[in-house]
Amino acid sequence: MTAPRLLYHDIASHICLSGLFRQNTMPRVHHSGRSSASSSRRWFLHTGLSAIGGLSLADITRLQADSGVNLSPTADRKAVILFWLSGGPSHLDMWDPKPDAPAEIRGPYQSIATKLPGVRFCEHLPLQASIADRLSIIRSVDCRASNHTPITMQSGNPLARRTDDGRDGGGYPSMGSVAAKFRGPNDPDLPAFVGLADSWKADVWEAGHMGSQYAPVKGTELKGKFALPPGVSPQRLRDREAMRRCLDRFDRSAGRSESLERVTRFSRQAHDLVLSGKIQKAMNVDEESASTRAAYGPESIGRKALMARRLVEAGVTFVLVSGAWGYFDHHGDNVRWGGIEKGLTPLLPRVDRAMYALVTDLEQRGLLDSTLVMMLGEFGRDPVINRQAGRGHWTNVMSMILAGGGLNHGQVIGSTDRRGGAIESGIVRPQDLAATVFRHLDIDLNAHWINPRGRPIAIVQEGGRPIPELG
Repeated sequence: MTAPRLLYHDIASHICLSGLFRQNTMPRVHHSGRSSASSSRRWFLHTGLSAIGGLSLADITRLQADSGVNLSPTADRKAVILFWLSGGPSHLDMWDPKPDAPAEIRGPYQSIATKLPGVRFCEHLPLQASIADRLSIIRSVDCRASNHTPITMQSGNPLARRTDDGRDGGGYPSMGSVAAKFRGPNDPDLPAFVGLADSWKADVWEAGHMGSQYAPVKGTELKGKFALPPGVSPQRLRDREAMRRCLDRFDRSAGRSESLERVTRFSRQAHDLVLSGKIQKAMNVDEESASTRAAYGPESIGRKALMARRLVEAGVTFVLVSGAWGYFDHHGDNVRWGGIEKGLTPLLPRVDRAMYALVTDLEQRGLLDSTLVMMLGEFGRDPVINRQAGRGHWTNVMSMILAGGGLNHGQVIGSTDRRGGAIESGIVRPQDLAATVFRHLDIDLNAHWINPRGRPIAIVQEGGRPIPELG
């Protein structure tokens, strides 16, 4: 354990032992042999000083400050929302239909016109078709480095791969973790990177060797972590004089040092984060009108999309949304998620509505230009329908869509051949996606981080550049 972590542990222990919460700051009603004062002490230590993603909130605040990121609430509040369609969405059955191809390639769906002349979508994406003039449809994403994992595409890095040898990802971080390190949150009272996913390991890539302090916070746990226990008011926790006396006693026993002053300062900031109530408010979608909640839909991806909007509006920089683990893995009717017609058909209206609702909602709130929205998965699907009425994995090419971010939209970028199996023009590589995201967030594309061996690692790998068509 490192020295800073020991200092946090000692402070936490001292707060508990010093009687801070026994000096008329907590109720003393006993229940089941334990006092609520004891319960409240445990809550405070767990929330303010224990690990979220491996480190305390105080650690996170300190390290964000050490990295030089801009934590000012008045900073330009740019953000990213990434819809992760876990499992590998079929480009042929969504955004790159081939209506003139043979049936085994064309698939079971008809295509429909969109707001862009000559551009067609799957018939089950009418809402996205109606706002195609506000989207960029990329039909030429090179996903050859990707596998059944979020690593490569969420990193925006072809060197970050699944290797199945205990060293998956090669230590490279996700784009969200890079944002957490080099930009930080738009509001210092909130995390920089939040994941809204039920299956963490399969759907969310974290910080690699960059450090767990830059890993995403589990959004599904935020609301419970930052709720005050029953009977405990914020005013009682704001007993600053009691905290000062507690820390002063610790100072006298340990001797004040510059490092101790910094630790106590950031511990108090963590305490302030809890008391601000901003996380609780951002996570409370019940504050939204019934019509807004209905617009996003009652399914998991819709609820999470609405929560993502609230989080970026409050000051989170990067939010990852995943509806369910592997639910776009449509190999055939003989497997869990079914084939194209039986498995994909029920999902398409959900992602259609979620994307449409988010884009229009952000636009109405004046947040679309500052928020880059992306929808993608790990790879595409086989051009030929198999005997089980599904499509296998296809890493040669996939499609994705983008909106917002102040970019040039209303266009199709790239193309595939007549079978939808190979890129014909306008190749977009994972590293190009990363460069596009980082430029939007005003992160220096030449920035680097230091790995555990002391080597500088560039945040953009393999010659990545912002997608030129987006401006």
